[in-house]
Amino acid sequence: MPDLMGGLAFTWPVFVTAAVCYLVGAVPWGLLLTAIAGYGDIRQQGSGNIGATNVLRTSNKGLAALTVLLDGGKGLAAVLGAFEVGGPDYAVVGGLAAVLGHMFPAWLGFRGGKAVATTLGVVLGLAWMPGLVCCATWLIVAAITRISSLAGMASAIAAPVAIWLLTHDMQYTQATALIALLVVARHHANIRRLLRGEEPRIGR
Repeated sequence: MPDLMGGLAFTWPVFVTAAVCYLVGAVPWGLLLTAIAGYGDIRQQGSGNIGATNVLRTSNKGLAALTVLLDGGKGLAAVLGAFEVGGPDYAVVGGLAAVLGHMFPAWLGFRGGKAVATTLGVVLGLAWMPGLVCCATWLIVAAITRISSLAGMASAIAAPVAIWLLTHDMQYTQATALIALLVVARHHANIRRLLRGEEPRIGR
């Protein structure tokens, strides 16, 4: 992907931006919210994931909705903050770092979530109209199938397609394509369950 970072030189401001955005992305909101609310360690319950779907399974709708907003918000904040520092190239670095932070947080032994909500926040930060398309994709697929993992993968895959069709920005298209690959890869266990017809549905 030769255009992914444009002509960006990997100087110390780039590394600092990446580090800060990684730390922002690595805040495990689902884990923190459920612990504060008295539901214990979410990693020992349900699917063991720290994301909003497992929060919904193990606590309540309010905490799950707040987890979505905060996980999405950290992706959005990372992109917008990085853009203010150095423009589109930095925004790509910030978005990728935030997603990696959520997936592989250092303080949780690099065992994080699948970054669907964080990815939606990143896409909204890069280009708001494609971001809305991705959010709508999640809602439509979830409403039809009642399967959160399928909706998450569909929304991530929709990101590079929507960005290319609506903005023709090759750099952002390539960045979101890479993020989509990471999101799908993180769903490997869900994909196996989907193929066996054993993936749990939302609300069960």
